[in-house]
Amino acid sequence: MIPLALPAVSDATKPFVTRLCEGRPPHARESGRVKSASGWSLWCGAQGLLEIGLDAESLVGDVVLVDPIAGRADRLIRARSGHNTLLVTEQCDQLCTMCSQPPKKTHVDRFDLLLEACRLAPEGHTIGISGGEPMLHSVRLLSMIEQVLEERSDLSFHVLTNGQHFEDEHRARLRQPLYRRVVWGIPLYAPEATLHDEIVGKRGAFARLTESFAHLFLAGARVELRTVLTAQTLPVLAELSRLVVLDLPHIEQWSLMGLENIGFARSRWNELQIDLPEDFGPIGLALDRARLHGVPARLFNIPLCKVPPAFRNLAVASISDWKQRFGSRCRGCSARHDCAGFFEWHPDELVEGVTPL
Repeated sequence: MIPLALPAVSDATKPFVTRLCEGRPPHARESGRVKSASGWSLWCGAQGLLEIGLDAESLVGDVVLVDPIAGRADRLIRARSGHNTLLVTEQCDQLCTMCSQPPKKTHVDRFDLLLEACRLAPEGHTIGISGGEPMLHSVRLLSMIEQVLEERSDLSFHVLTNGQHFEDEHRARLRQPLYRRVVWGIPLYAPEATLHDEIVGKRGAFARLTESFAHLFLAGARVELRTVLTAQTLPVLAELSRLVVLDLPHIEQWSLMGLENIGFARSRWNELQIDLPEDFGPIGLALDRARLHGVPARLFNIPLCKVPPAFRNLAVASISDWKQRFGSRCRGCSARHDCAGFFEWHPDELVEGVTPL
């Protein structure tokens, strides 16, 4: 597992963002390497000296948020990774049964620091935004996105949101050309209100989500629909696919996602998980219906050996590199390079119980 939070010591008196580089830093927002050894490195920039508990070779080019009081450096944007997501808040107004990031009541506003991090991102990067629910802080969030995209025409954003907070007032704003570089990833778990509201733990969520979809589509927003595959969603997947192709044909993609064994899902794993490929029938039907109607559909977070051959071309190697895991039997698999693998925290019996391709 790739460490994202590292021990750090700094001369600074308050949190700051810097990009770590070789040699003398070309501008004030960078820190140059002074020396490095196994397990630690020393950097120097406008904020003074910075010591981080990892060798420099692994860190050069990374954008880090340093908190000198907490004694840590968070690797917000790793230069050699395509999986960089900024956690903007841990607050949320839903309690999804399978939530991988259980919400907290408090919010630490780091938008100014995250703005600086985005400005330092490598060229051409897509930056993920997650929570909690980012749109609970829509004023700060949208301002940050717009400022970054106005300054950096090479960057784009993928924002995970529960879709509960889009209003009439957002339509004109989201019609701006720069929002063509923003994709909104929004979950939908059932074709009707009762089950969807039960899964997300919020009465009225389905109806509110329907309103938000109307605002987004009228604004020409790019929407990725997300459905986590669980014992709750599998029985209604066929009907949900009918709703998707009839009522939501303008989505950019429908992502059917494997369950992650962390957060709320860990204690409910036995009741929520499904047996793949044994239970693949409804999934295959949903994929076929979506593609038949011209709606792009993909499988995420599912190893290729758990997918029937006819659908393997739809399975994306999607698990972020810092939390991706393969079992011992995967070493000789011919498809490993294109495979999502497993989450680091998945049970050993699941990870080791694979049949290599």
